[in-house]
Amino acid sequence: MHSYPAPAQARVQEMVEAAAADPARAVSFQGAPGCNGHRAALEYDPACLPLPCFSFEDALDAVKDGSAARAIIPIENSQHGRVADIHFLLPESGLSIVGEHFMEIRHSLMALGDGPFAAAYSHPQALGQSRVFLRTRGIVPMAYADTAGAAAYVAEMGDPAAAAIAPKIAAELYGLKVIADDVQDASDNMTRFVVLAPQPLDPASLAGQTTMTTFVFEVKNIPAALYKALGGFATNGVNMTKLESYQKGASFAATTFYADIVGAPGDPAVDRALEELAFHCKELRMLGTYPQERGRG
Repeated sequence: MHSYPAPAQARVQEMVEAAAADPARAVSFQGAPGCNGHRAALEYDPACLPLPCFSFEDALDAVKDGSAARAIIPIENSQHGRVADIHFLLPESGLSIVGEHFMEIRHSLMALGDGPFAAAYSHPQALGQSRVFLRTRGIVPMAYADTAGAAAYVAEMGDPAAAAIAPKIAAELYGLKVIADDVQDASDNMTRFVVLAPQPLDPASLAGQTTMTTFVFEVKNIPAALYKALGGFATNGVNMTKLESYQKGASFAATTFYADIVGAPGDPAVDRALEELAFHCKELRMLGTYPQERGRG
């Protein structure tokens, strides 16, 4: 509780108590009340009890310790790329992906007064998505743990030269004035969230639905290992919609890959592709199979 700005603490406490009374309905998210994670939880499951957590690790831990049944976590943005640390946190969490949610992102500039403003506080993703808007107005971007928390921090500071970039609802929650709407640089700004739970969904229970499967793998340290490992997806006609690499440790010798495919284990083509992948891998870990929320080009 002490990590949140004072204007947010009472609302956080209310939400924590509501989730504690019915953890089966609780969905944990990172940020203060009014942030995009809060919005995403309610969009994904309007009947849920959103549970605010200060960090991504806290949101995942809430599921592991039973404080929440699920967590909803942003994984990538259409304009600013992947969310930092998520690719490390998901495999380490021991949780499984059981859903995805795409949410349109609309940012507002808010403050106590009308400006001029020397600085704008927000999550690094929101600052990156509003880079041109801030730069053309000479406003210095200042990183904060989350968007709505930044709004609460600006309210707490009482500095008329400080602003925040956050969802519009945060201005209402923390007594700020909306200076400008839609300050994001792109009109088609979309964030993909994943929903995590302690147990994976049974792929057989998703029969008849278009599904996604997410996994991480590390190929053997031999020439053309990645090329050979991925060949099975092409030859079996399995669509891989995402492939990203990240480094494990400081040696830069072990590259781990994060991948999404369309389909599920149990489908013969998917099973053949995964079998071929595993043959060329030192490690292959499935993160979950879940319904695809929207088609991909």
